[in-house]
Amino acid sequence: MLTSVTSGWQTPVSEEHRVLIVEDEFLIALDVADTVEAMGLKVAGLANGRNPALALAQSADIALVDVNLADGKTGPSIGRELAEKYGVAVIFMTANPEEIEAGSHGPLGVLTKPVMPHVIEQTIGYILAGRTGGYAELPRELRVLQSAH
Repeated sequence: MLTSVTSGWQTPVSEEHRVLIVEDEFLIALDVADTVEAMGLKVAGLANGRNPALALAQSADIALVDVNLADGKTGPSIGRELAEKYGVAVIFMTANPEEIEAGSHGPLGVLTKPVMPHVIEQTIGYILAGRTGGYAELPRELRVLQSAH
Protein backbone atom coordinates (compact mmCIF):
# COMPACT_ATOMS: atom_id res chain seq x y z
CA MET A 1 0.00 0.00 0.00
CA LEU A 2 1.23 3.48 -0.75
CA THR A 3 1.18 5.93 2.11
CA SER A 4 0.61 9.16 0.24
CA VAL A 5 -2.91 10.52 0.18
CA THR A 6 -3.46 11.99 -3.27
CA SER A 7 -7.10 12.94 -3.72
CA GLY A 8 -8.65 16.24 -2.69
CA TRP A 9 -10.58 15.34 0.43
CA GLN A 10 -13.34 17.88 0.99
CA THR A 11 -15.12 16.88 4.20
CA PRO A 12 -14.17 19.06 7.19
CA VAL A 13 -11.68 17.28 9.43
CA SER A 14 -11.39 17.65 13.15
CA GLU A 15 -8.55 16.23 15.17
CA GLU A 16 -11.11 15.06 17.70
CA HIS A 17 -12.02 12.16 15.37
CA ARG A 18 -9.88 9.16 16.26
CA VAL A 19 -9.34 6.02 14.20
CA LEU A 20 -8.55 2.64 15.71
CA ILE A 21 -6.62 0.28 13.43
CA VAL A 22 -7.15 -3.42 14.20
CA GLU A 23 -4.62 -5.25 12.04
CA ASP A 24 -2.06 -7.92 12.92
CA GLU A 25 0.30 -7.16 10.01
CA PHE A 26 2.36 -4.34 11.48
CA LEU A 27 3.52 -2.79 8.18
CA ILE A 28 -0.05 -2.62 6.88
CA ALA A 29 -1.17 -1.06 10.17
CA LEU A 30 1.58 1.58 9.86
CA ASP A 31 0.59 2.37 6.26
CA VAL A 32 -3.04 2.82 7.30
CA ALA A 33 -1.95 4.98 10.24
CA ASP A 34 0.09 7.19 7.89
CA THR A 35 -2.97 7.65 5.66
CA VAL A 36 -5.18 8.54 8.63
CA GLU A 37 -2.67 11.04 9.98
CA ALA A 38 -2.19 12.59 6.51
CA MET A 39 -5.93 13.37 6.61
CA GLY A 40 -5.44 15.36 9.81
CA LEU A 41 -7.03 12.73 12.03
CA LYS A 42 -5.59 11.04 15.10
CA VAL A 43 -4.87 7.34 15.40
CA ALA A 44 -6.52 6.03 18.58
CA GLY A 45 -4.11 3.09 18.53
CA LEU A 46 -3.00 -0.07 16.77
CA ALA A 47 -4.33 -3.43 17.92
CA ASN A 48 -3.50 -6.92 16.68
CA GLY A 49 -6.31 -8.80 18.43
CA ARG A 50 -9.41 -8.69 20.61
CA ASN A 51 -8.04 -7.57 23.98
CA PRO A 52 -5.92 -4.67 22.68
CA ALA A 53 -8.77 -3.52 20.41
CA LEU A 54 -11.33 -3.47 23.20
CA ALA A 55 -8.88 -1.73 25.54
CA LEU A 56 -8.70 1.13 23.00
CA ALA A 57 -12.40 1.13 22.08
CA GLN A 58 -13.48 4.08 24.22
CA SER A 59 -10.92 6.36 22.56
CA ALA A 60 -12.10 5.61 18.98
CA ASP A 61 -14.79 7.04 16.72
CA ILE A 62 -13.94 4.90 13.69
CA ALA A 63 -12.29 1.47 13.47
CA LEU A 64 -10.71 -0.25 10.48
CA VAL A 65 -10.77 -3.95 11.36
CA ASP A 66 -9.17 -6.96 9.68
CA VAL A 67 -10.92 -10.34 9.94
CA ASN A 68 -7.95 -12.63 10.62
CA LEU A 69 -5.94 -11.32 13.55
CA ALA A 70 -3.20 -12.56 15.86
CA ASP A 71 -5.81 -14.35 17.99
CA GLY A 72 -7.69 -15.95 15.06
CA LYS A 73 -10.77 -14.90 13.08
CA THR A 74 -11.89 -12.52 15.81
CA GLY A 75 -12.36 -9.45 13.58
CA PRO A 76 -16.12 -9.91 12.99
CA SER A 77 -16.92 -10.24 16.69
CA ILE A 78 -14.60 -7.34 17.56
CA GLY A 79 -16.30 -5.19 14.93
CA ARG A 80 -19.78 -5.99 16.23
CA GLU A 81 -18.77 -5.22 19.81
CA LEU A 82 -17.04 -1.96 18.86
CA ALA A 83 -20.17 -0.84 16.99
CA GLU A 84 -22.83 -2.04 19.41
CA LYS A 85 -21.21 -1.40 22.79
CA TYR A 86 -19.01 1.62 22.05
CA GLY A 87 -20.76 3.31 19.09
CA VAL A 88 -17.67 3.07 16.89
CA ALA A 89 -18.19 3.22 13.11
CA VAL A 90 -16.58 -0.02 11.90
CA ILE A 91 -15.24 -0.84 8.46
CA PHE A 92 -13.75 -4.25 7.84
CA MET A 93 -10.63 -4.40 5.67
CA THR A 94 -9.97 -7.97 4.61
CA ALA A 95 -8.68 -10.13 1.78
CA ASN A 96 -11.62 -12.43 2.57
CA PRO A 97 -14.75 -10.26 2.29
CA GLU A 98 -16.93 -13.34 1.89
CA GLU A 99 -16.29 -14.06 5.58
CA ILE A 100 -18.34 -10.99 6.50
CA GLU A 101 -22.07 -11.59 6.37
CA ALA A 102 -24.25 -9.14 4.47
CA GLY A 103 -26.75 -7.53 6.82
CA SER A 104 -24.29 -7.87 9.68
CA HIS A 105 -25.60 -5.78 12.56
CA GLY A 106 -23.33 -2.98 13.74
CA PRO A 107 -20.42 -2.58 11.30
CA LEU A 108 -20.99 -0.30 8.32
CA GLY A 109 -19.14 -2.08 5.53
CA VAL A 110 -16.27 -4.03 4.02
CA LEU A 111 -13.26 -3.05 1.92
CA THR A 112 -11.37 -5.77 0.06
CA LYS A 113 -7.58 -5.82 0.58
CA PRO A 114 -5.35 -4.58 -0.74
CA VAL A 115 -6.86 -1.17 0.00
CA MET A 116 -5.29 1.90 -1.55
CA PRO A 117 -4.85 5.04 0.59
CA HIS A 118 -7.36 7.07 -1.44
CA VAL A 119 -10.01 4.42 -0.75
CA ILE A 120 -9.34 4.62 3.00
CA GLU A 121 -9.55 8.40 2.73
CA GLN A 122 -12.85 8.30 0.81
CA THR A 123 -14.33 5.74 3.21
CA ILE A 124 -13.42 7.75 6.31
CA GLY A 125 -14.74 10.87 4.59
CA TYR A 126 -18.02 9.08 3.92
CA ILE A 127 -18.30 8.07 7.59
CA LEU A 128 -17.47 11.56 8.87
CA ALA A 129 -19.90 13.20 6.46
CA GLY A 130 -22.66 10.94 7.76
CA ARG A 131 -21.81 11.78 11.36
CA THR A 132 -21.57 15.52 10.82
CA GLY A 133 -24.55 15.97 8.50
CA GLY A 134 -22.34 16.53 5.47
CA TYR A 135 -22.36 14.80 2.12
CA ALA A 136 -19.85 12.42 0.59
CA GLU A 137 -20.30 9.89 -2.17
CA LEU A 138 -20.28 6.23 -1.24
CA PRO A 139 -16.89 4.86 -2.31
CA ARG A 140 -17.44 2.25 -5.03
CA GLU A 141 -15.01 -0.11 -3.28
CA LEU A 142 -17.07 -0.11 -0.07
CA ARG A 143 -19.62 -2.91 0.26
CA VAL A 144 -22.21 -1.57 2.70
CA LEU A 145 -23.53 -3.97 5.34
CA GLN A 146 -26.18 -1.68 6.81
CA SER A 147 -27.66 1.71 6.10
CA ALA A 148 -25.43 4.49 7.41
CA HIS A 149 -27.12 6.85 9.84
